[in-house]
Amino acid sequence: MLSGHRLGRRFGWLWAAYGTSALGTWLAFGAFPLIAIEVLDAGPAQVAALSSVGAAVGAAVAVPLGPWVEFRRKRPVLITMDLVRCVALLTIPAAYALGALTFLQLLLVAVVVAAADITFRAASGAYVKTLLPAEDLLVANARFESTAWTTTIVGPPLGGAAIGLLGPVATVVADAVSYLLSALGIRATGSNHEPPPGHREAARMKAGDLLDGWRYILADPVLRPLFFNTALFTGLVMAASPLLAVLMLGRFGFAPWQYGLAFAVPAIGGLLGSRLARPLVTRFGQHRVLVAAGALRAVWPVGLAFVGPGTGGLLLVMGVELGLVFCCGVFNPVSATYRLQRTATGRVARALSAWAVTAKASVALLTAAWGVLGGLLGPRMAIGLAGVLLLATPLLLPRRAAAPLSKPEPARSRA
Repeated sequence: MLSGHRLGRRFGWLWAAYGTSALGTWLAFGAFPLIAIEVLDAGPAQVAALSSVGAAVGAAVAVPLGPWVEFRRKRPVLITMDLVRCVALLTIPAAYALGALTFLQLLLVAVVVAAADITFRAASGAYVKTLLPAEDLLVANARFESTAWTTTIVGPPLGGAAIGLLGPVATVVADAVSYLLSALGIRATGSNHEPPPGHREAARMKAGDLLDGWRYILADPVLRPLFFNTALFTGLVMAASPLLAVLMLGRFGFAPWQYGLAFAVPAIGGLLGSRLARPLVTRFGQHRVLVAAGALRAVWPVGLAFVGPGTGGLLLVMGVELGLVFCCGVFNPVSATYRLQRTATGRVARALSAWAVTAKASVALLTAAWGVLGGLLGPRMAIGLAGVLLLATPLLLPRRAAAPLSKPEPARSRA
């Protein structure tokens, strides 16, 4: 369904670069908490800080980078962000080998990687939009989504085996190398095809310019509801994840391999959903598929509140996650295409940066809040509350199809 549509050599290199870095990321899934616990004897509060504080501070650091990226060629920015992540990650095995690794270093690296991730996503969306015609964006996004779910399936098991054989920092090295290979792949796309960026009207960036991405999104009647839907959905789903881990690994005594299996197997649903996204859009239309998949993905998480011990509990989690991930596999590439088609070329980097920063901040805030609720109400009740709130998120989906932009907006900043 996807492989028969050719998108050219340049996209092929970009796709290969994405797949390489995605595999490295999933190989290193959970590596930071593992290193913090096994090497640094970190407690629960420090482990939580690695994901919540690291992501929140990284998002704050990335705020000025969106406007900065907008007025620069995107290919060099992508290469730079890959190299920044590579160098930052390599400091961990270097410090480990010297016996000098500290928790502060782990936290600083988490901040740098989070900020670089957001900047890379903003630049990559803008780059893809210049690389391909509008009618090919859904195919490209579906391929990225399919690749993401494939690496989700194979990465964590291989990473676990590598840690068992080579030690706790082995997957961090692999992740760093993957970013280096990604930078080389993006470099291979060539530099002659990218149009020059727009020019700023103002000589210097003003404080108000940092909010341009949010202003653009919130002023658009189609992007605005999708923006709030995505932020709330992502935040609530991720907020319930640590509480589910507490139930499964703590109260119900599931083995770590069973816990990993419960989330690795359903990733097959994401792969299948991403493969079906384009045929479904062709048959039913982009807006209808977006709303249907966005509504259906919200009905599954409440089922996690009924998880119990034993095989039945494991199968329940796998079934719920399979349905959720399948719907996300359809929704995500359609949503990504929707955003790119609706956003003016000169605003893509700022809009996507604002989108990613908000998603990171939402996850950090709601994860902290649900940690408190889990302590007050118990993990099961807090998971159920998140599931009930998720049932309301379809109300935030766009109610009408996105009309094409009447004319391109000049790529200029506010004076």
